This record gives sequence, C-alpha cells and structure tokens, in this order.
Amino acid sequence: MDVLEKNSIQAEIASYTGKLFRDNFGKGPSSVYVSIEHPFITIYLRNFLAPMERVLVGQKNYMKVEEMRDLLMQELLPDIKATLRVTANLIVDDLYYDWSLPNRSGLIMGIIKSEEEKEEPAPFADYLHKQDVHDEIIKVSEEAEKQPERTDSLYLNARTLVVKREGILVKIEQELIRSGFSQQLHLSKRQLEKRLLDPKVFETILGVPVQDIFVDWDFNLDTSYIVFILKPE
Repeated sequence: MDVLEKNSIQAEIASYTGKLFRDNFGKGPSSVYVSIEHPFITIYLRNFLAPMERVLVGQKNYMKVEEMRDLLMQELLPDIKATLRVTANLIVDDLYYDWSLPNRSGLIMGIIKSEEEKEEPAPFADYLHKQDVHDEIIKVSEEAEKQPERTDSLYLNARTLVVKREGILVKIEQELIRSGFSQQLHLSKRQLEKRLLDPKVFETILGVPVQDIFVDWDFNLDTSYIVFILKPE
C-alpha cells in the first residue's frame, strides 16, 4: 500500500479502536496512534483509564485492574481481528496487549500473517546498539526466568522498538500453565519483568528517553514481545 492509503487505514483503525474502548470501558483513550510496518501493527493508547479504574490505580491496586481488563479484552480481540481484516486487509492471527497504568497508556500489537509463509523468518534489520539491547534483554530474562533461545528486535519507526524472545519458559512455568494457572502466571510475570526492565538502562543504550515499556507472552508458542515507546528529542 502507498503512503496515503496507509495513513488513511491507520486513521480509520485509530478511530475504530477509540470507539471500541469507549463503548466497552465507559471511557476511551484521548488519543490513539496506529503504525503498520510489516510484520507488525501497533495500536498505542494514551490517557486511557476508566473512572472506576482510577480509584484502584490511586490505591496502587494494579493487579485488580489488569485482571478486569484481561477478561474484557478476551471478548474484544476477535472483533479487533475481524476489523483489521475488513478495514486493512490484514490477517492477524496473534494479538498481544499490555497496559502502563501509572502512565494511563496501553498497547495492542498484532502479528501480520504473510501471504508467503516461510519455515524460518528472516532476521530483523540491524540498527545502532542492537546487540547492546539484546544483551540487556537477555540479562533481564535470565533474572526472571532463563536466557531466551532466540532474541531479535527491530525499529518499526523512530518511536517504537519491538523485541521478540522465543523459548523463555522454565519447567515450573510450563507446569503451572498445564495446571490452569495461565492468567496468574501471566500477570505475575508481567509485574516482575517490568520491574526488571529499567528505562534508564535502555535510555543510556539507545540515547533517547523511554516513554513506556510493554510486555506480553503467548504461552502456547513460548514467545514474548517487549515494546519500547520512545520519545526522540
């Protein structure tokens, strides 16, 4: 798609997302930023916190807010996938999401299915300090669970850095998933890793301020994505 078409599609998806969240949460985000750069689509929500959630966040009861949002997102994800297919002709099988409640922000990220599936995807494009980013991500992963079997990353644009990790679940986590504790594990891992992902460390590596950090997993695929929202000066 050309630039004008992509901008139009991104604007349409942003409008749809704002209305969807407003209808289902009682309050929508004040702004929605959509970026489509194969193989990803990201939807970044700013100033998104429902009135009831504001009370819980004020009490630092983040886990309760995330539990409630998880339940509602499971209902919304099929609608989002269907809309992306109809609006942008994007086939998105996997959707990831996370919230930065203190910052009142959120991120939804989809993996765009390629028409030509390859057995082994090509590595992402290089950028300055890529290995330094990977080294820090591996260090955090080792502290939280274990070293990923594979780590890669790429810039979608000047404000969005995506890191993909594969093969990070340890045996006790796999057993908890088999025993039906996926949601509890998911929420606990998110809290732990986001404490370990120090924005100041990545600001030093990348040379730009880090505005938000989002983390999510697909336990079935043993895959995780970390998304850094940057603030270039």
